[in-house]
Amino acid sequence: MNRIVATLLGVFLTLAVLAALALVYLRTSGLTARAEPGPLEASLARAARSFAVPPDLLDVSNPEPRTPEVLAEALGHYADHCAVCHGNDGSGKTPVGQGTWPKAPDMRFAATQGLSDGELFHIIEQGVRFTAMPGWSTGTPEGAAASWHLVHFIRHLPNLTQDELERMGTLTPRSPDEIRQEIEAEQFLQGGDPSPVHVH
Repeated sequence: MNRIVATLLGVFLTLAVLAALALVYLRTSGLTARAEPGPLEASLARAARSFAVPPDLLDVSNPEPRTPEVLAEALGHYADHCAVCHGNDGSGKTPVGQGTWPKAPDMRFAATQGLSDGELFHIIEQGVRFTAMPGWSTGTPEGAAASWHLVHFIRHLPNLTQDELERMGTLTPRSPDEIRQEIEAEQFLQGGDPSPVHVH
């Protein structure tokens, strides 16, 4: 009986300590998305993400051929769906990417480039819970092929050319603020009334 009481007391104390630590974390962090994750938190998150990838995907190589046509299609797809967070160059240095928790990674670096093709595919298809990374799976063979094409493009990010960056700049959706500024600048250059333009 004493052993049962001691075990229950140990469990209770452990839970109490964990609850206290959680409250301290909430109070000190404020759960803001503006701060950087600490090294321990980042390591735990990466380990959890890798553990969540199905074992049969971990070592899978990209089954789609890497051709200029595939890269061109993936460039357009990336510019339209991914660049708002990850940036055209993959740096993650965008207002949205830097305002999320965790911040969008620089996908040109080893933390992303070191992932297997299967891991990248899984992240694109399923997203990552508790982050801003959505899951893009459509449940169709065409959708899966598009995700594999994006894997090729992510591998290509460290070697983007200036021409490719300029092409993406024409494809990336623009914010209402950018559109407004462009309209106002055009009005000013034509000698028109530079009154504020409202874009919805």
